[in-house]
Amino acid sequence: MPLPRTLLEGHIRFRRDEHAKNRGRYLQLAELGQSPTAMVIACCDARVDVSAIFDAEAGALFIMRNVANLVPPYEPEGKYHGTSAAVEYAATALKVPHIIVLGHSHCGGVNAYRRGVRDKVPEQGFIGRWLTLLDGVTLVESDIFAYGDELAFEFAAVRSSLANLHTFPFIKKRMEEGLLALHGLHFDLGSGELLSLEQDTGRFAALPEP
Repeated sequence: MPLPRTLLEGHIRFRRDEHAKNRGRYLQLAELGQSPTAMVIACCDARVDVSAIFDAEAGALFIMRNVANLVPPYEPEGKYHGTSAAVEYAATALKVPHIIVLGHSHCGGVNAYRRGVRDKVPEQGFIGRWLTLLDGVTLVESDIFAYGDELAFEFAAVRSSLANLHTFPFIKKRMEEGLLALHGLHFDLGSGELLSLEQDTGRFAALPEP
């Protein structure tokens, strides 16, 4: 089965309109490597276009996507850890100054967990085991009051991922040195609005205008 025609036509438009117009930028990225402004840990949901959300140019963001934008705790037992490997590379090799956990509304992974779907999926399966990362997340009462259960759970998933990032020793070290900041964001698919987890209040609020 060949690639969908829409993808082939899209690539042609990309080469003609985007790549040709910014050929110098792409040559620079090819020859000098990447130096992204931030790492973004986002959901693999097809509706969440990370670069478009931030209107970011090529090379600006180091993006890691997985089900429900989850980060596992630091577990150096030698198994396969795609998300942890990406976090390590971003922090120690690329030395990004910011790591962003980006949740979003109508998240299928979070909502499946809320509906108890995980209980019907064997934990030895990839999805069932992955969703155990949501076990024990704590909902904030003010989130439920202001936004409802669904968003409150999505917010809790972001908080959980941020907490797990703090368990990585190289993350803690760079933060203590003042070289790295962690951020929690939530993207609303319908309105396009971003909410930010405020460090002083611990609540999600609209991003301030620059």
